[in-house]
Parts: sequence; C-alpha cells; structure tokens
Amino acid sequence: MPSIFERALGPDFARLHPQLQRRFRVGLDTGEACVGTGVMHRVWNAGLVVQPFLALGRRRNILVAETGHDLPFRIENYPYADSYGRETVTFVRTFPHSRFDATMIYDETRAQVLDYLGSHQHIAAPLQLAVDDRGGLVIRSGRQRLLEGPLAVRIPSAATGTAVVSEHYDDRIERFRIAVTVSNPLLGRIFGYWGTFTAAYVDVAEHGVPASVRPRREDARR
Repeated sequence: MPSIFERALGPDFARLHPQLQRRFRVGLDTGEACVGTGVMHRVWNAGLVVQPFLALGRRRNILVAETGHDLPFRIENYPYADSYGRETVTFVRTFPHSRFDATMIYDETRAQVLDYLGSHQHIAAPLQLAVDDRGGLVIRSGRQRLLEGPLAVRIPSAATGTAVVSEHYDDRIERFRIAVTVSNPLLGRIFGYWGTFTAAYVDVAEHGVPASVRPRREDARR
C-alpha cells in the first residue's frame, strides 16, 4: 500500500526530489523508518507574549520552548499500526532541552493527512501537502481541534497558529533543509526554526518501533 504521503499527494508525489520520495515513502509497506540528525541553525519565538503557551505545550511535547543558534536535533519517523488499526507515522523532533511530538495518519474521509500533536494527541489538525518547483514538500496546517476528555471542539484561530513547513533536498551539500514558521492571525509570526539534517533508514522488522516515540494516549477522533 502507498504511504500516507503518497496517498495524500497522488500523482504529485513523483515530482518530489528522489531523496524526499524515499523519506516520505516511509510506511508499513516499506518497513523502513527514517531517522534524521542535524543542526537547527536558528530556533526562535515571539518572546514573552507566547511564553505561557510554550510552557503549557512543553508539558505535552507540543512546540519547542527553547531558542538559540546551531542546536543539535533529531527527527524520528517510524511507521506502525496504532490501537485503532490505522497506519501511523511518528514525527518526533528532539532538541537539547525539549521535544515536539506528532503522529500522522491518512484520513480517508478527507483524502488528506491528519496530524495529532503532542504526547497525548490532544490536538488534531488536517494538513495540506504540495510539491514546489524545487521538488520540495510544503505542508500547511489547517484548523485545529482540541481532543480533551469528552471534548472535541475547534480551537479559535486567535488562540492557535498556522504552521508552514518547507522541506527540500540540497544536492550541493547532500543534506535535507527544513524551515518551519507558525503564525497567529493577531500576533503574526510567533515561532519557527530552520536547519539541515542527514537521514538514515532503519529496518523496522529488525529493530522495532521504540516505545519512546509512540504517544502515551491515542485518539480516533478527527
């Protein structure tokens, strides 16, 4: 079966750079995981105005509270079937003093990838995927929903942010480049980072999926 990203992009998947095709072909069918290691050349946020949100999110591995230059990081993309039988791919980004967790599935009803944020999947957001002229992948997040106890409600746009992720492969330096910006309709740009990394591929059948990258709670709501 095609990966969740192949299904979401359809024929456009073939327009991705070959290195991105392999990276985003990670899934149950390939049996491979992708583990990236590199450096974020800058991690920044809007300062005091967003600190309460970052502090709260840090408790559940949502966003990155630290800032700085040339910070080492690791991104782990492991495929597995969750407790609801859905093919899931982890996006666990680890920095020196914080971690940003996400797990993604393919939502058949919307024909797009659905992103669950945090260690407890308390926030869900649909993702729009597109391929740019460089063969890079551009991801834009949609309206977020809060999944807490019996609640499954849309989060007001003023209380959240829209993320734009751009990833491409730089043949000159033989590394992936990534840039992320989160913007709020009232405050403007509130958070972001950019950097480069290399990728290694892991045989999941041989090595398994580390328990540390899986969420502590799973939610089937969309």
